[in-house]
Amino acid sequence: MTTSIRGTAVPGTRAADGGDPDEARGAAFAVPCARAAGWRLVASCAGPVAIGAGTPRVPPAAGAGRGRRTAAMAARLRQLSHALIAVPFTLGYTLVLLGTGLYTHLGDPGTVRDLLVGSSTDVAHLSQRPLLTLLVSALWAVGGITSPYLLAFPLVLGALERRVGAVRTAGVFLLGHVLATLLTELPVAASVAVGHLPASSLRRLDYGVSYGLIACAAALAGLLPPRRRWALLGGIGLALAAGSLVDIDPLTGWGHAFALLIGVVCWPYIRRNARWRPSSNGGDGAGRRFAHSERASGNT
Repeated sequence: MTTSIRGTAVPGTRAADGGDPDEARGAAFAVPCARAAGWRLVASCAGPVAIGAGTPRVPPAAGAGRGRRTAAMAARLRQLSHALIAVPFTLGYTLVLLGTGLYTHLGDPGTVRDLLVGSSTDVAHLSQRPLLTLLVSALWAVGGITSPYLLAFPLVLGALERRVGAVRTAGVFLLGHVLATLLTELPVAASVAVGHLPASSLRRLDYGVSYGLIACAAALAGLLPPRRRWALLGGIGLALAAGSLVDIDPLTGWGHAFALLIGVVCWPYIRRNARWRPSSNGGDGAGRRFAHSERASGNT
């Protein structure tokens, strides 16, 4: 009796077993051909079936793609929140500058003018209330909400704060803001006292965050590899030179130059307390080298 699959004789069946020799030879030829064509023999009467044809494909869940997009968005939001938490001083100060910048555009022009005049770090205000004047003058960005300082502020201070922490970043900012202001206003007071300048020079409109911002940018340059360091300092110098062509106030130009020098003077302190410092080989790719601070780094 002939054993068959799908009605086809099993290859190798002999005539002596009762099978038809022609049928056996046909089966022996058909099975390799079926295998070569990619068919699978199944014990049924339906004939050869293509591989995988008998297994229905399960369509992906309708919400799978939406779930992946939601997970990716949540991951980005977590990264953004961690980045903002890492720079609390920069974040808080930027929000303050955004608020005062919006007020300069939306508030009453007369009130805004009075506030700016009262915040001016001229000799008259510094002699009456020095600490308050130095503080409130740093709450404004020249130009308000459209000020280029408002765009550069979070980039520069955020990069510096990630490397040296909030307290040291605030220290560099205040050092640049206060010293650059005093270095420009004290000579004015002395010149008025000896009669080289008129008494009207004691009152002038001078406010903003530019001195502290430039000091922080110069300090940040000290943490970069040599090529990027000098490129950043050169860019700051070109920006200050271009600004001096627009702003004819020489005291502001001198204040910016003093702030740049103050930031460079801070290099030893910044490098000693940075979370990474530039390598001495000067390469851009290998310029970053992580190092533990000799003191407690970060937000202390």
